[in-house]
Amino acid sequence: MIPGGGQPNMQQLLQQAQKMQQDLQRAQEELAQTEVEGQAGGGLVKATVTGAGELRALKIDPKAVDPEDTETLADLVIAAVQAANENAQNLQQQKLGPLAQGMGGGSGIPGLPF
Repeated sequence: MIPGGGQPNMQQLLQQAQKMQQDLQRAQEELAQTEVEGQAGGGLVKATVTGAGELRALKIDPKAVDPEDTETLADLVIAAVQAANENAQNLQQQKLGPLAQGMGGGSGIPGLPF
């Protein structure tokens, strides 16, 4: 035992780490349930992903469908999914960023995209 009460400090650190881990887990669960949208072509194609980046829905306006030009439609789909994933990453930063900073910075923490 360290003179001056070193043991209670270790206990306090462990409790703080456990609380931060619980907060992080809650935030990750919330991200998995939260949906964000991205769009392309002025809204002709819309993609919905979870805050964790899982594609949940894809809506294509019939005006975007041209049998003679499927490449443009494919590009719009890709752009909409990318926009949705960017929105999901922004949401992750908002939800997990403060928790990662509390753990000593975002770099080097497994499972976090930042």
